[in-house]
Amino acid sequence: MKAMILAAGRGERMRPLTDHIPKPLLEIHGKPLIIWHIEKLASLEFNEIIINIAHLGYKIPMALGDGSKWGVKLIYSNEQKEGALESAGGIIKALPLLGEGTFLVVNGDIWCDYEFDSSFDLGDDLAHLILVPNPKHNQNGDFTLDNRRVFNDGENKLTFSGIGYYSPKLFIGLTSEKKALAPILRMAIEKDRVSGSLHKSRWYDIGTPQRLNNINNDI
Repeated sequence: MKAMILAAGRGERMRPLTDHIPKPLLEIHGKPLIIWHIEKLASLEFNEIIINIAHLGYKIPMALGDGSKWGVKLIYSNEQKEGALESAGGIIKALPLLGEGTFLVVNGDIWCDYEFDSSFDLGDDLAHLILVPNPKHNQNGDFTLDNRRVFNDGENKLTFSGIGYYSPKLFIGLTSEKKALAPILRMAIEKDRVSGSLHKSRWYDIGTPQRLNNINNDI
């Protein structure tokens, strides 16, 4: 299975840290956040990783190279001319690189101890989302989970972790313009084509300098 790391965002809330460095290159205990992802993916038999780049994107290939250091192949989906295409737009542009099978997508600005599954089988579903208990900055949650099915509404909502397994069929007919992922997921959820699971262990959204400090103190 191929994996994609979303790494194109501007990181407005992380300024001034992201004025001169892409957010995925910010360090946790001396190691860039994106390298934590690459190392884990490599250890779990993901051999080909697509990384989309936009804001200061040229610095990411300079830092990572072709992936041979970790025994993987890194391929860059370049959005520097268009500007960041948001999550769905970035995935859609990268579809020719991701192939025809199920693929994994991971937000480049999270850290967690979830074990990625390179053999995950979607079955007839279009997506499988990894959900987490609601953090302080998203106490209302995003989706409801019941018997491994994801619903848009209901009580006891959970937060989408930024980790998901997707079928290319989820994006059929969509163009690679600036486009958010949530509306696409919600449409598939209405058709009962999205499964999910709950990750109860460590997960951090590195969205602000304070959260970056928190994770450096906690890990």
